Amino acid sequence: MYTSFHLSYLIVLSLTCLHLPCIISRTICRSSAGIIMRLVMIAWPSLVGENAQEMMYSVAPGSCSLSCGGLSSLTLWNHLLTGNIFTGRSIYKTEVAMRPTFTGRISSIHVSDKILRYVCHEEHTNCQKCVCTELSFHFHTFSPYLRSLRLLNVLCVAETSELLRASKLQTLVLRWIRSEKHVEPLCKLLSQSRETLSSLEFIHCKLSSSFISAICASLLEQDIHTTGIQRFCIKASSFVIDPLAAPPAFVSLLNSVRSLQSLHFCDSQLDRHIARMIFSTLLDSSSGLSSLDLSENNLSGWLSTFSSRSIIGSLSSGKSLQSLCKLNLRGNELNKYDAENLAHALLHMPGLESLDLSGNPIEDSGIRSLISYFKKNPDSPLADLNLENCELSCCGVIEFLDTLSTVEKPLKFLSVADNALGSEVAEAIINSWTVSIESLDISSIGLGHVGFLELGKRLVKRVEKLMSINISKNRGGLETARFLSKLITLAPKLVSIDASYNLMPPESLLILCDSLRSAKGDLERLDMTGNICTSSEADHSSLLGEFQHNGEPIFVLPSSSASHVPYDDEP
Repeated sequence: MYTSFHLSYLIVLSLTCLHLPCIISRTICRSSAGIIMRLVMIAWPSLVGENAQEMMYSVAPGSCSLSCGGLSSLTLWNHLLTGNIFTGRSIYKTEVAMRPTFTGRISSIHVSDKILRYVCHEEHTNCQKCVCTELSFHFHTFSPYLRSLRLLNVLCVAETSELLRASKLQTLVLRWIRSEKHVEPLCKLLSQSRETLSSLEFIHCKLSSSFISAICASLLEQDIHTTGIQRFCIKASSFVIDPLAAPPAFVSLLNSVRSLQSLHFCDSQLDRHIARMIFSTLLDSSSGLSSLDLSENNLSGWLSTFSSRSIIGSLSSGKSLQSLCKLNLRGNELNKYDAENLAHALLHMPGLESLDLSGNPIEDSGIRSLISYFKKNPDSPLADLNLENCELSCCGVIEFLDTLSTVEKPLKFLSVADNALGSEVAEAIINSWTVSIESLDISSIGLGHVGFLELGKRLVKRVEKLMSINISKNRGGLETARFLSKLITLAPKLVSIDASYNLMPPESLLILCDSLRSAKGDLERLDMTGNICTSSEADHSSLLGEFQHNGEPIFVLPSSSASHVPYDDEP
């Protein structure tokens, strides 16, 4: 539960972490991180422990960020001053949602003497009548510079919009908006920020059709139906509307072709009917959207209206999403029939560069639909494809990798991780490197020592374009190291290798070290976590000292306590 002290801490803390010309000197900016850390310890001394919440802010001249949310705990604080920009960050593990009860006036909250000392008003401590002791003073002083606001439901009241009337909000993040008493004040804040607001995000919210209608109407100029919103995001929330009677204001927002660039409905309880309505609306308006995220919903069947016949008719009418570059469909329970319909729908996205289908059981039939798409569209700009955990087999992936060698613009990033492919896929993997693959994720595909042995035998030519590879969790043993030693010398642009949890024995390090000494590449990171590859802490120190890139160790090694514990990837 928040007290008035906690609320004043949250707001004054953020409003004073500024870098403002002629107001706060660079010296104060350098010490701001320390000020924040002490304030955190004052407000929540019992919560500073192992868990932490990320709290990031970037402050440039004429702008600031305000976070009005619950802090669970804090462990590490780093700060950096570069030129005129101050950036602070705390490492986090978890965030606990807090639901405070506060019914007083925010502006009348008394700022304690302890906080005043830390925000350069020490001379006004112990003075009850001083204007600096009232929170409203800090709002009036600094709100004109506010550009980013993160607001919890308890502070979503009419008074907040009044206090922030002078602000020019660009980014607004809202949490736990679930009732009408939160929505009405929010709409007022949105209306007054309409001209400057470019990003709006809802997290852990319950948004009914009437709420969405009111929110979207607040964003749109009356009778013009345009808005400056570039990013509209709903995450981990309940988003419930009637797809047959969608709020007109919401449809108008989707049709805001002049500004809307990114649309996210991640884990928002979308069903196939709502998703179909959203996609059809965007398609009919030839939206200028560049990124669409519908991940973590149950959308099986949402593209059932797309077939080869319907595509011919709609393409002839000129309907398309020309500017769409990124489509995220991760974890949507899509099956092989959905993949077939998607292959038809992709024709409406001639500029698509990134497609995430991970976590969908499309099976080999689904990947063959993608093969058909690539064969019909050899000049497709699609460069990033994620097929992780799609229940693919060795046969389907081999056929797909063979197809990639025939297209004019092959993929640059490919993930087939967490599919039971086995060692037979080794030859096709090597062949894919000779095309243009820059980043490959083949973790946990069951290569085993036989698969790595085959990879080593097939690898005879230089791999000119490969920059990153993930081969973790494949139980390759010593053959993993032998393969890597060969790859390191033949891949001059390789910068990152994840070889964790491959049951590599101690002698693996000797093989890899010899390869690194002879190679002339730019390897920056080699993750060896979860392997039985070291026998003493001294070995760690010598390796970390000898092999470095820009002052940082290349090897990521397991701790001595964990080095003798084998990785068990059995379910």
